[in-house]
Amino acid sequence: MAQRGGQASNYYNLGDDEQNGQQKGYPMPSYGNPQQQQNGGQQNYNGQQQQFGGPQQMQAPPTYQQQDYGKWDQDQKPTFDQAFKIDKPKWNDLWAGILLILVFAGFVAVSGITIASYASTKGFNGGGIYGSSNDFGLSTNTIVLFAFCLVMALVLGYGYICLARIFTKQFIWITGILHIIFGFVTAIYMLVQKYYSGGIVFLLFACFSLFCFITWIPRIPFSVLMLQTAIDVSKKFGHVYMVSFIGGLVAAAFGAWFSVTLVAVYVKYEPGSNPACSAGGGTGSCSSATVIGLLVFITFAGYWITEWLKNTIHTTISGVYGAWYFSPNNPPKGATRGALRRALTYSFGSISFGSLIVAIINLLRQACSIAQQQESQSGNIAASCALCILGCIIGLLDWAVQFINRYAFSYIALYGKSYMESAKATWKLIKDRGIDALVNECLIGPVLTMGATFVAYACALLAYLYLHFTNPAYNQDGSFTPVVVAYAFLIGLQIANCFTTPLSSGIDTLFVAMAWDPEVLMREHGDLYSRMIAVYPHVQQAIHA
Repeated sequence: MAQRGGQASNYYNLGDDEQNGQQKGYPMPSYGNPQQQQNGGQQNYNGQQQQFGGPQQMQAPPTYQQQDYGKWDQDQKPTFDQAFKIDKPKWNDLWAGILLILVFAGFVAVSGITIASYASTKGFNGGGIYGSSNDFGLSTNTIVLFAFCLVMALVLGYGYICLARIFTKQFIWITGILHIIFGFVTAIYMLVQKYYSGGIVFLLFACFSLFCFITWIPRIPFSVLMLQTAIDVSKKFGHVYMVSFIGGLVAAAFGAWFSVTLVAVYVKYEPGSNPACSAGGGTGSCSSATVIGLLVFITFAGYWITEWLKNTIHTTISGVYGAWYFSPNNPPKGATRGALRRALTYSFGSISFGSLIVAIINLLRQACSIAQQQESQSGNIAASCALCILGCIIGLLDWAVQFINRYAFSYIALYGKSYMESAKATWKLIKDRGIDALVNECLIGPVLTMGATFVAYACALLAYLYLHFTNPAYNQDGSFTPVVVAYAFLIGLQIANCFTTPLSSGIDTLFVAMAWDPEVLMREHGDLYSRMIAVYPHVQQAIHA
């Protein structure tokens, strides 16, 4: 491609000699592919070597192509693949992608068999909320419940994102207050109804959320600035909200499919006076072991598929924000399409790999939560407390992996590396460059998690109220309440996460891009840099560590 010189826009605090040098036509560094450099962590700016990391050298800083994309004519603009070029494109972590496809195929098979059995015995299981003869397992009543939860998750999830766009400055306060209030309301109501296991768990979560929010108050101004920046970019690139909306709908559709399959597994294999046991499989096919085994599999598959969907959305949006960061006035054409195409091809296995780790952790946490509630309901307080502590440990592990994944997937979006390469390089980059100080000061990730959890609380409370007022025959003793409430919480959380991912993706990408090239922040986004210093002066040391 041809190269054009010219003066870069929005210089920040350049001396006279530097400004004159730019006006003489020295090439402006732009974005490209990270490669290992022989000079051990130096990058050429305006013909001179600039040290990046002080005594701690970064192993793989990017070497940007000497092209001023901001000066290209509209019909000469590079594509996303040209701007973020991969020298030797390959299908990274292909084994994980193939395994995900096989797990999805297994989920389809289980779903097909069980739903067919459910359809053949629908009269026995009822045609709606009432009228079921099933008194041993989940029935049509539960499907209606999950349908209500899906609608609530869709409405609240999309409404939450709209709230962020309209009330950006108040968004963090609104989220924290709503999350805390709804957590306490859910806990108190369950305790009043003598559902102590669920009430105690929700009460602990609510108290922890209150403590966290109080300690976060001094960090709110910086987080508001980063959120405003992400919102402004998302308004300029309309595809961000289109990807968010489509991703949310796909997540809801899969949630509906998962809900029906969950009920159908009980209908097909739950032992008892079950007419489905003699339909196609013989009486020997029905057992509690079969039900538990299939529930574990479909729960794992559900977690993995929804995590993959969420991370694919994240990777796609990261490409859009990366294009804006490096060339805000004239970004490459087709950034959304290019980033999505890379996420679904060369990076498909890497996204599947990262999602697999989170899915396994979430499966363990889900199992721990259900076991804790059942032990508490049976009166075994010691076992319930032990499982609660174990659940907290698993939750911390989940947080750590999710933290690394967020920035690793942003790196994957721009540079197309494998998952392990991206995780190691991004973590070392953040530590060496001091960007961890910036990351720790930003509350957007925790706040959006609070928002998604608020939606999950709402779905869990709806599920509990539904079971309380409809009083289905299969739940006369309340034995299915922990399972149904836990799955309602899961459905609401995963759908809400797909809606909120684009906002957090933008901020995560900005942190990764700032770490790779802080010069672009000061040159192309001088106003943003000034505002960051105003609300968080340590930013100067953080990005120049």
